Amino acid sequence: MKKIKAQLKTLSKSLATISKKVENITAQVDKLQAPKKAAPAKKAVAKKKAAKKKVAKKKVTKKAAVKKAAPAKQVTMLDTVFNVIKRTKKGVTVTQLREKTKLDSRQLSNALYKLTKKGAIQTKSRGLYVKK
Repeated sequence: MKKIKAQLKTLSKSLATISKKVENITAQVDKLQAPKKAAPAKKAVAKKKAAKKKVAKKKVTKKAAVKKAAPAKQVTMLDTVFNVIKRTKKGVTVTQLREKTKLDSRQLSNALYKLTKKGAIQTKSRGLYVKK
């Protein structure tokens, strides 16, 4: 009786693994069959994209003319701080920079840090910055 129970347990385990394998295989087969049905739809989507590209090319030519008239470069916070430092020979203190640029102390310290890391400016003494 014990042997029969043991054999039935092993059979049930093997059947469970086989059923899992069959489910995995059917899922894979379903994945392979799905793209075949979707292939005609892709062609229609590709045609729509091609039509959009033609329209987009016409818009790009119109935008290109507008871009030429606009200024090429925007002035950033780093540029404004660097320009103030660049204008002085002896250097600029942090308080002078804060007055001229109207920036917060946090923004100013970040800009000074980035400019020193880039190598654009150097610290002459504490709180005094000079162009390199």
